[in-house]
Amino acid sequence: MRIYAYGFPRIGKNREYKKSIESFWKKEIASETLKSELEKLDFQRSETYKKYDAKYPIGEMTLYDNMLDAAVMLGLYENSNLDDYYGFCRGVKALEMRKWFNTNYHYLVPEFDKNFSPSSFKSVKKKLLSALKSNPDGVSYLIGPYTFLKLSKGIKKKNLPEYMSALAGVYCELVKDLGDVHIDEPAFVTDVRKSDVLMIKEAYKKITSANKNIFLFSYYESCGFVQELYDLPLKGIGLDFVNGQKNLSAIKKYGFPDDKILIAGIVNGRNVWKTDVLKSVKFLKKLSKYAKNIMISNASPLYHLPVTVKGEESLSDGIFSSLAFAEERLYELKLIADCCSGVVSQEAKTYNTQSLATAENPAIKSRVASLSKDDFIKSVPLELRRKKQQDILNLPLFPTTTIGSFPQTKEVRSKRADFRAGRITKEEYGAFIREKIRGLVEYQLEAGLDVLVHGEYERTDMVEFFAEKLDGIATTKNGWIISYGTRGYRPPIIYGDVSRPAPMSVEEISFAQSISSKPVKGMLTGPVTIISWSFAREDIPISEVAYQIALCLQDEIKDYEKSGIKIVQIDEPAFREKAPIKKKNWPDYFEWAVNSFNLASMSLPETQIHTHMCYSAFGEIIDQINRMDFDKITIEASRSRGDIIKSFEKINFRRQIGIGVWDIHSPKVPSVKEMEKIVKRSLKVIPKENFWINPDCGLKTRDWPETKESLKNLVALALKLRQKFGSVK
Repeated sequence: MRIYAYGFPRIGKNREYKKSIESFWKKEIASETLKSELEKLDFQRSETYKKYDAKYPIGEMTLYDNMLDAAVMLGLYENSNLDDYYGFCRGVKALEMRKWFNTNYHYLVPEFDKNFSPSSFKSVKKKLLSALKSNPDGVSYLIGPYTFLKLSKGIKKKNLPEYMSALAGVYCELVKDLGDVHIDEPAFVTDVRKSDVLMIKEAYKKITSANKNIFLFSYYESCGFVQELYDLPLKGIGLDFVNGQKNLSAIKKYGFPDDKILIAGIVNGRNVWKTDVLKSVKFLKKLSKYAKNIMISNASPLYHLPVTVKGEESLSDGIFSSLAFAEERLYELKLIADCCSGVVSQEAKTYNTQSLATAENPAIKSRVASLSKDDFIKSVPLELRRKKQQDILNLPLFPTTTIGSFPQTKEVRSKRADFRAGRITKEEYGAFIREKIRGLVEYQLEAGLDVLVHGEYERTDMVEFFAEKLDGIATTKNGWIISYGTRGYRPPIIYGDVSRPAPMSVEEISFAQSISSKPVKGMLTGPVTIISWSFAREDIPISEVAYQIALCLQDEIKDYEKSGIKIVQIDEPAFREKAPIKKKNWPDYFEWAVNSFNLASMSLPETQIHTHMCYSAFGEIIDQINRMDFDKITIEASRSRGDIIKSFEKINFRRQIGIGVWDIHSPKVPSVKEMEKIVKRSLKVIPKENFWINPDCGLKTRDWPETKESLKNLVALALKLRQKFGSVK
């Protein structure tokens, strides 16, 4: 049994990817040094694949994002140097970011303007040829034409066939004279129309006329038209049998052609629990009744997992021995391949026999079991809450605020490291955090912001911080994965019942409020986002996990209220991301997702509940967002230049809203005029009495100079708008 693996993490065991690129941005290293560092990192990835006898694609390494690379390769954008390239990522030309299918990876969205026609595409093979130079026998990597077009913006649905046909011709140019080619088409698992299936087949008939050695991959779900691909002269078809269980049903029904290789994704690329090796072997025996030629693979790209579990031995034995990260997935594939070849080792027999030691909490289980319909519905309606809240808060027209975090400087990170290493005491660290909060409160008051935050200096990450405070969730030392570009985070591991043994953030928030004459927001991360940005247990329904977390957050809000906090923000940036790829599965998901938010936010009517969302296609779920019982929402809009506003035109949205007017993922300082353009467009739909002025996300990754200049312009914009419309209360 042969192994094919793909998507191994590029971040590096010690985050070399992040460090190298950010050093280039800071002008600490030259472009040639950066390229050399990334080549070393890519070589290490290749050696890891080879260690486990895996066939693998070359050219997966990127300077930032593979969708941007594809756009350059197809002639949509041009760049003559790295500064030009990174301008699309974080500069004046920065592209909009969205979530990659139902994952927390963000991709840059290629945008077709009115001057780009199908005839404008061209083949730019520089990246492909560069990868082949270092590995002449490698499998060249490409994102497929259908996925590229479906995830781009600016193409009308009626014009898609014309663009697809033209793009197929360009792909012919790209793949000709190459050997084996790996093409990713995850968009095949979406709700693909019959007309699109015909269009896809026509495109790939053309592409395979130039090269028949193509391995075509779909993943994250089942492909609804597998049998239609059989007509194409492909070398192999990769299918996800972990998250796409209906792929097996399709193969049972239609069989699998003898002239093709079935690349069976059988180890999980999305979660961290060990694979049952012997069970997988049995599955492959069943599959081999329908497919003559099989290779085994990961079920989706491995970059959704940390590099390796090595170094995480401080986790409890019951947890550590249950985990498999990216390198361990390759090891599992090797064990399975050996078993299928007749070499059934003792390691294979005992690999996943130890059950996970889950943390049981009867109290939280009982609370979830006793929930009734009334526990998800507030007794005081929106308009009455609005009046009570405004009487207390007395906010001006166009209130200004930020999303939560402020720049985490080297000093903040150093003090946190000292505390974790035991070099300073808890009291010393607490005193440092209070002084940082004091300084930030003074700055915000001086800057003229209306609703303040405490800055989140005590938090490493918006999910990890709460994971460390909650029982039933473990955190890692080095389990980094990439969220976007060079931004990494360490997903916690939900292994048991989730409960709150003590208040999590009340001390810092109440301290900030005690020294402020203006309201300070309590800052929480919502249950859907905590689940989505963690590796969750699979032994109970995910809705039960969500309700456990929601009850913990509800208890935290009650403690906020006792401490005099009048505004609480519950961030749910993953609300759209977590939704199933196929829309037929949406009703069940949104039932528990909306319920979990409403359960968490159950509060006094005087407490104003905010939520925050970013970097997803929220327009298609606007009705579900409207079911969430918040008082005010903050939503990203700067890179999309306020496109989200179109969605609010479709519904009777009566609540307050802050459309993000400053793209915090770019170091560029937005001018008052640039931000005002977004506001003007928004005010055509949103009543001025409901409109807030704010950035589109937290400021953790920004530096102080650009933060101060940007907030100065943001406050100036609010003052300008108040003068124009009248500063009413």
